[in-house]
Amino acid sequence: MVEQIIELLPVILIGILLWLFGLTIVFYWIFVHYKKLGKGVKSGNLVKVIDGLVDIEKSNIKAIDEVKAAIVAIEKDSLKHIQKFGLVRFNPFNETGGDQSFSLCLLDNKENGFMISCLHTRDRTRVYAKPISAGKSKYELSKEEKKALELAKKS
Repeated sequence: MVEQIIELLPVILIGILLWLFGLTIVFYWIFVHYKKLGKGVKSGNLVKVIDGLVDIEKSNIKAIDEVKAAIVAIEKDSLKHIQKFGLVRFNPFNETGGDQSFSLCLLDNKENGFMISCLHTRDRTRVYAKPISAGKSKYELSKEEKKALELAKKS
């Protein structure tokens, strides 16, 4: 019986040494971790450091909520900005050269906006504006204006 214990003694010693080595690594990791937490503490009060970290986290959460609210407001406001446009150049009269006349349609995300049409002749230039609401105008649109409106809706 004693001989069996003596034969197992090296195995038991190796097991104990491995256990101690593992415990040393764990305790060293814990020691390094708490040294990092206590960095900058002069009085040695870890509770104050942790309370400071909690306060910083609360202020960060508040700041993040404010940024999220600002982003939502900006996204909501951006729906009203011009996001779609359509431009059609054309020659309404044979007497002038080139496509100097145009229809320009500018729409927001909800397809509200306006149409500007410019008719150029040798004598004068006329500019017309028509409101667009929900992708439609209460005024009759020319074929060029309809084409500009369709281009704006697709863009």
